Amino acid sequence: MQKTNTKERVFSVELNSKRNLKNLTLTNDKSDTVLLEGTIGEFIQATFTEGIILEVIGKSGVLRVDLGEEEIKKTPNQVSIELIGNSKTTKNGGGN
Repeated sequence: MQKTNTKERVFSVELNSKRNLKNLTLTNDKSDTVLLEGTIGEFIQATFTEGIILEVIGKSGVLRVDLGEEEIKKTPNQVSIELIGNSKTTKNGGGN
């Protein structure tokens, strides 16, 4: 999994068998919604790989999210301040 240079978060799901995929829904309407549901099985461990990827390992698969330890440890107040700052940037025509 590659680290992105933006604030977007990348994820990957690796399942040992297609039987562990319970639902994959791609809507056929104006919405761009995608739903992916399955099981990684019984929890084995959760670690940070290279300090920037949260890796949740189960007996049936692995879920990886481009999310660092420091980001998870943010207080709700820190997150609110960032969200407010980002909405101001977007409203003013800046941002991504």
